[in-house]
Amino acid sequence: MGYDKVNKSAKRVDAYEKVTGRAKFGADHYFHNMLYAKVLMSDYPHAEILDIDVKQARELPGVKAVLTADNIPNNEFGVIIENQQVLAKEKTMYIGDGVALVAAESKKIAKRALELIEVEYKELEGVYDPLVARKADAKSIHADLDNNQVVHHPLRKGDVKEGFAKADVILEREYTTQFIEHSYIEPESIVVVPYERNCLVSIYGSIQNPYATRDAVASVLQTDLSNVRVNQNNMGGAFGGKDENMSSMAARAAVLALETERPIKMVNSREESMLESYKRHPYSLQYKVGASEDGELLAMEIEAVADSGAYACQTPFVTWRSVVQATGPYEIPNVKTDTYGFYTNNVYTGAMRGYGSPPTIFAQESLMDELAQELDIKPDELRKKNMYRNGSVTASGQKLNKHEVSLKQVMSEAMEAIDYQEKYNKYSNDQPCDKKRGIGMSISFRGVSLGAEGVDAAGAIVSIQKDGSLIIHGALAENGQGLKTVFSQMVAEELGVSLDSINYMEVDTSVAPESGSTVASRSTLVGGNAVKDAAVKLKGIIKEFTAKEYDLAEENIILQDDYLYTTAGEKIASFKEIISQAYGSGVFLSAYGWYQSPDISWDEETGQGSPYFTYVYGCQIAEVEVDTGTGQVDVLNMTAAHDVGKAINPANVRGQIYGGVVMAMGHCIMEDLETENGYIKTTNFDEYLIPTAKDIPDITPIIVENPDPDGPYGAKSIGEPTLELGSAAISNAVAQATGKRIRDLPLNLERVLIGRSLSKGGNK
Repeated sequence: MGYDKVNKSAKRVDAYEKVTGRAKFGADHYFHNMLYAKVLMSDYPHAEILDIDVKQARELPGVKAVLTADNIPNNEFGVIIENQQVLAKEKTMYIGDGVALVAAESKKIAKRALELIEVEYKELEGVYDPLVARKADAKSIHADLDNNQVVHHPLRKGDVKEGFAKADVILEREYTTQFIEHSYIEPESIVVVPYERNCLVSIYGSIQNPYATRDAVASVLQTDLSNVRVNQNNMGGAFGGKDENMSSMAARAAVLALETERPIKMVNSREESMLESYKRHPYSLQYKVGASEDGELLAMEIEAVADSGAYACQTPFVTWRSVVQATGPYEIPNVKTDTYGFYTNNVYTGAMRGYGSPPTIFAQESLMDELAQELDIKPDELRKKNMYRNGSVTASGQKLNKHEVSLKQVMSEAMEAIDYQEKYNKYSNDQPCDKKRGIGMSISFRGVSLGAEGVDAAGAIVSIQKDGSLIIHGALAENGQGLKTVFSQMVAEELGVSLDSINYMEVDTSVAPESGSTVASRSTLVGGNAVKDAAVKLKGIIKEFTAKEYDLAEENIILQDDYLYTTAGEKIASFKEIISQAYGSGVFLSAYGWYQSPDISWDEETGQGSPYFTYVYGCQIAEVEVDTGTGQVDVLNMTAAHDVGKAINPANVRGQIYGGVVMAMGHCIMEDLETENGYIKTTNFDEYLIPTAKDIPDITPIIVENPDPDGPYGAKSIGEPTLELGSAAISNAVAQATGKRIRDLPLNLERVLIGRSLSKGGNK
């Protein structure tokens, strides 16, 4: 079916304000009589707070408030487990814990006031390795718990003992991944205004999940949700990183705002951001796989241990996503998987693009290449033999029969685009020079929406103004991914109007219907269905009015190109004229759209069920050149084929692929947040390395479309899958080039050259 507005590469509706500098970000907000706030962070990763003396800070001219945990109405919050401290009260749990707050007339005075606060600590022994934290004799970090386990997700299918007994080949491997910083351009920023618009507090800032922030602030202030209003602003990147830490910052600023009865502004420096903000979970992964001599997978046993850091944050959900994807997109009759999260005194960990899948995909796709080598089978052939197809049954027992399982298609298109077979054969031969090339692939399946993490539903309001222009109020946030444009295209498609006539408003929790967080690759499908629902309802209202006014049958009316036509092609009137007439007749031209995803299921004890109602499929292939004399890895080419269901905006999809591939490349070969006994050693981008424009390889994005029955116009998602595949593909390419398998990320110079990484904390 052809479309006028969707499945077309439309210009982003927010492009002009951003390229001209007119877009307002969190730090751009200024209010009359505003104060500036700073937080004093802990000196130690784990310490008892014996005394806090704030007398000198309070006496400093220009200081209007100095607060400690004793001044916080409710000092603990958390989206899943409420054990995160707004300010450390009795103990500091990690190096980024806040100890005291200051509000002053200027940033300079606030900074000076922090220096005058005297804190007496008793340093405590900490736990900094989740493999140590899991031991029975390990000291419990949280006093109310008997151990350090945050969560355990089991999955059982078949009988792994029986499966391994039948196997001709059994491999056991261990893999590790590292702490990763989100590295958004814009550090966290918040402004809280007290007693504005009949609310206790109004909050402005770079907030990824406005409703989660509202919930946390209301809980901390011990007030009703209706008393807290959150306004999302333009964001300079988030990638999952502006959630709990923004809730913490907003809560601190809200307490200060109510204490001083003045607006409070807090903006982190880069160093403050990297010390305080949560990271991607590091994982330790143990894999055991059994296969027949011809490559049929018979059994897989997996143990994945994630470092939760000081607080639970998103660990229960992140590790759940890991258990769903741990075996990869392969049909295996016998599976035993256990994923764990454990508390440590490291920086806490939470949501980041990919949300639990990049570590497991790195491990499982590395394992597939290692198994192929052991069996003397080409990597692509081993994958083709075992990959999911229509009707396959997943590790959780779900039969894939409600959408197109397109693994073979995405893999074939990626292989053809990069000339995989010829290059694989070529690079498999001896390369006498120091610079050696290799090619590697990875494939994945990924559930769309929140899945069994919770009920997934979203709403939107679409209002037509009397001049024919439109306003969309949605509760899912534009984090830079192009959501405003995609949703505007859907409304334009249904109502036959131009994009220029639509204004997608910033999220305001006092207006938009609560729709959960902009996470889990859910926005296009779940939020898009809600927006489409509202637009379809409005189209029905317009058709009904027009049919009565012009004595026509509703089914014979078409909305297209800013006009209404009959199916015979006769022009009835312009969209604006019809809207003006409808308003004059008292017709209500606003509609509330709502969508709730299909039912899913999950058994917490067996890991069996249907955790998602649909999945996306992808394949990425990397071509690399490795200087074996220096350890330098250059990624030359990346091909990324992704089935998105239907691309609402193909240009936007390609942009997501470019960004995700580059981010994955950084994760694989250079990014590493170095820690030593809880202290963070890399606190700025001079030492924490991320890819620059000169590092970006040639990237070939391939959009595969198999419309999904549950998606708006068949659309599914693209944001997170683009990142989760890259590290495995690059690692497999490096292994082919060098003949050495590196099972620990990142593949930096030292690991590639000498087999181990060197860091300021010592060898690792």
